[in-house]
Amino acid sequence: MNIMFSTETSCWFIRKVICWRATASIAWSVLLLPPTTAVFVVLSRFSLFHPFQTISECLSLLMSASSIFSFILLGGVIIMAGFLTLEYYTVIPTIACSKIALLGQLLHPRQFINSLAHCLMGIIVGWCCAVTIGYRYEMLGYPCQNSDGYPQMCVNEYHLIVLLAGAFVGFSHSLLGVIHNINYVSFQTVQQYKYFRFKGSLPLVVTCSATQAFYSVRNYIVVYFFLGYIPRTWICKTLTLHVDSSIHPLDSIAGLLDLSLLFHLWISATFLLFMWYITLLLFRIFVTEAYSFPVQPSFTEDSHQCLPKVLTDKHPMILKFLALQDLALLSQHSPSRRSEVFSLSQPGGHPHNWNAISKECLGLLADLTHRLVAYHETVATNGRAKSLSNGSERKTSSETSSAEDLMSPRPAFLMKTPVSVFTRSVGGSSQSPLTVPFTPDLDSPFASPALRRLTAPVEQGSPWHGTVQSPHIMRRAPKLWSTSTDSQFNGSPLPSPASVPSPKQEATKPSFLSQFLQNRKEQLPEASSQALFADSQAHIWALEGLSYLVQASFTEDHFGVVQTTLPSILSSMLLLQEAVDRHFKLPHASSKPVRSTGSIGDSAYKTLRFALRATLKTAIYRITTTFGDHLNAVEMSAEHRKRLQQFLENKE
Repeated sequence: MNIMFSTETSCWFIRKVICWRATASIAWSVLLLPPTTAVFVVLSRFSLFHPFQTISECLSLLMSASSIFSFILLGGVIIMAGFLTLEYYTVIPTIACSKIALLGQLLHPRQFINSLAHCLMGIIVGWCCAVTIGYRYEMLGYPCQNSDGYPQMCVNEYHLIVLLAGAFVGFSHSLLGVIHNINYVSFQTVQQYKYFRFKGSLPLVVTCSATQAFYSVRNYIVVYFFLGYIPRTWICKTLTLHVDSSIHPLDSIAGLLDLSLLFHLWISATFLLFMWYITLLLFRIFVTEAYSFPVQPSFTEDSHQCLPKVLTDKHPMILKFLALQDLALLSQHSPSRRSEVFSLSQPGGHPHNWNAISKECLGLLADLTHRLVAYHETVATNGRAKSLSNGSERKTSSETSSAEDLMSPRPAFLMKTPVSVFTRSVGGSSQSPLTVPFTPDLDSPFASPALRRLTAPVEQGSPWHGTVQSPHIMRRAPKLWSTSTDSQFNGSPLPSPASVPSPKQEATKPSFLSQFLQNRKEQLPEASSQALFADSQAHIWALEGLSYLVQASFTEDHFGVVQTTLPSILSSMLLLQEAVDRHFKLPHASSKPVRSTGSIGDSAYKTLRFALRATLKTAIYRITTTFGDHLNAVEMSAEHRKRLQQFLENKE
């Protein structure tokens, strides 16, 4: 029954919300096509010495049959771009934490299809631009004469270079989309009307389109200079065209040093990128618009559309995020909807709404705490297995309570970082060392045999078996941080390599290929930290929703439903804050990356960990300032009591 409800909810939401929003964004993109095309026509055909004649020619061109046909083709390109955006968008960015992982993303079959589609769209737009500009760009072939004076058809390389430029810009755009997470859709901190969001982002779209077009044309000119003869020869053989020997070929210095040609290539590439960026911008604006879910159903058959039920759904992720966003908004701005959260069921008198909402939010916080603790333990041991014996492992009371809390049952939905946070232990053995976080998936078709040999299971008869590792193995292990960090967080100094006994064996030097692949596999600490918090927007909304509801319950909860879960809420927040504080003591975790301002790709995910830390501290202060000394009656461990007192005294 739960599976049926989940599928029904997802189908309802995709069909009635997401598809309609995507359709609306595509429709607005098509409506913006005529003015955008008009600007392109004026800029591409403008003459400083004959301005009035240029305007007259542009108006007649826009009314011609060829322009109407170009509008139809460009509209099809926008629809196709909108469909690809709907297919590839994500609310959790995919962060490559190593060079080989990024290479695997670029070579993925889905990415190949995406690149092929963008190349095709680029060629279509390039043809429309060539026809619109006219003059020497209009036709692919033109009549000419050979050396004997006989008429023949020659290839128009000016038309060809514009078509290939469109394909090159499309291919570059698809690759840069993977590198810069251009399909990542983030949610605005401050809610704005769609018009104001579009108006505020329009200058950035124009700037990014012109800048990216400049770099794409620069790279394209270099590629065409060395390889331009290949497509020209292929086109001539396929279409039985000839090369006019009286004209300089464009894959030469004399041919490419044509300022008019370079300008038309740049303006065409800008027009192409502007179309795609506008489509992407409108999709982001429409799909992230806040959606209000009913707290209680009006009819029994609509129960799967209510907020408490929707919060527990795993897919689609956009549904999960919009539900958490709605929870955060209602907890702050809607007293009537908050009263529905605090209400009791009739008959029975049970707080089902509050129980479902609080359980899901606490499950999200517990999941993030679990990931942070496991990540810290792995980093502290620098990727090596940590002894689990009672004599060698010392835990504080807070760590013990953290482990007990994390081992308690949680909701079935656990939001995981897109790139697996921790891979499975090799061979599934309890003695196998923990692998370093964010390593490439060895089951992937992109994992080479050399990588599989490097991480092959250790046989018991091998001299490498056991808890003692050779210095060769320690050097091969990917080092996320320096050894001083390992010593700092383990609480004891690391033994020197000389004091570690190693079995007698022949020193084998790894092959060049193995070393090369291992270097590509090395983890990037900053990217690893970003990937760990990639889905933290959901946790931010969960913290805001819980804290505001707890704050409102002080005066609005007439049945005391929140009081039963207040100890669990405070303990979960304090545990998470302890884990976050420990994470920020690691190198590279506290260094704030510079947010890119010259790219259409959304880089908000790079600073999510800082937003989470600020939201977490604010949420705890929101509760302590509301309840004050009443929190002394709440049952919690001595460690948590001591930490909570710091908030009560405003010393945290």
